[in-house]
Amino acid sequence: MHIMKKRYIFYILLLFGLIYLVYYRISENKKIGGDGSKGGGKTAKGAPLSPPLTVDGIVVSASSFSNTLEITGNIEANESVVLRSEISGLVTAINFREGSNVSKGAVLVKINDNDIQAQLQDALTKENLSATSENRAKQLLAKGAISQEEYDIALANLRSLKAQAQIVRAQLSRTILRAPFSGRVGLRSISVGEYLTPATVIANLMSTNPIKVNFSVPEKYVGQIKLNSAINFVTDASGKTYTGKVFAIEPGINQQTRTLQIKALSPNPNNELLPGSFAKVKLALSQQNDAILVPSEAVIPVLKGKMVYISKNGKAQQVQVEAGTRTAESVVITSGLNIGDTVLTTGAMALKPDAPVKVKIAKGVQR
Repeated sequence: MHIMKKRYIFYILLLFGLIYLVYYRISENKKIGGDGSKGGGKTAKGAPLSPPLTVDGIVVSASSFSNTLEITGNIEANESVVLRSEISGLVTAINFREGSNVSKGAVLVKINDNDIQAQLQDALTKENLSATSENRAKQLLAKGAISQEEYDIALANLRSLKAQAQIVRAQLSRTILRAPFSGRVGLRSISVGEYLTPATVIANLMSTNPIKVNFSVPEKYVGQIKLNSAINFVTDASGKTYTGKVFAIEPGINQQTRTLQIKALSPNPNNELLPGSFAKVKLALSQQNDAILVPSEAVIPVLKGKMVYISKNGKAQQVQVEAGTRTAESVVITSGLNIGDTVLTTGAMALKPDAPVKVKIAKGVQR
């Protein structure tokens, strides 16, 4: 009985000893957590403090920005036509040299017209005879020798024969192919003695001074395009920059491409620009003198739009922004940033809100 009492007291003392050890350890941990200075660079939770992340940045300032739209286009002739004959017939003369300039109205091709000339002579003979009969009938009507009805028949016959003669003259005019406008004629695909049909291609005729530049712009820029807007463009064939002015705008948006069709005129006195060429067009839309520009890499796409990181009081902060025109290097920010803000341009993948940062501004200035 005495031995059991001693064991009971021993277990009680052991239990109190364990409780004391646990209490002591908890107290020491609280002391360490409550005073970071005693821990040698630790956070309130005992984790080591992270050193500031070194990143690049820029100080936002107002800049002059020319909103220029770069698109692709095609060069077209001012006027272009495929020359064909209106009627079928044998070619008797070709009056143009391939690749030469021709004037409006110049005779290019002559088709055999012997049969039509004969028809015209027959029609004119009948017309002259009818004119003589009509004149005689008019004199007799004045004397009362014939009735008004008889004279009307003679007059109608004369008018009918005149109309027939006019039809033959129209057929005769179709045997001559004239240039519809001044321009340069291309390579011919016919020869003298060949039998033409209306489906036969004779040659191409183009007017290339000035030339037209045909291009399309996205729907969102429609309100910024005006008549006489200036354009600059280059071609693959030459490094020279050419200029032009918008002269025609399609009245509606293309529903398939959601673009607006536009044409501009450009002088081409030396025929340097050839129809069918590819053109890289720059169209000036507007000029902003107080635009906020940030590097493209600073703008981060997010679920609800776009955001950037700025540095404030040595810590990174996320800012929701609205972006406007984007160039190859910069983005125009329309809202969300103020003049003087420090925008971080590197380290976006490693940054988190309120993370300490050390910013290197351009020219080595730190902010």
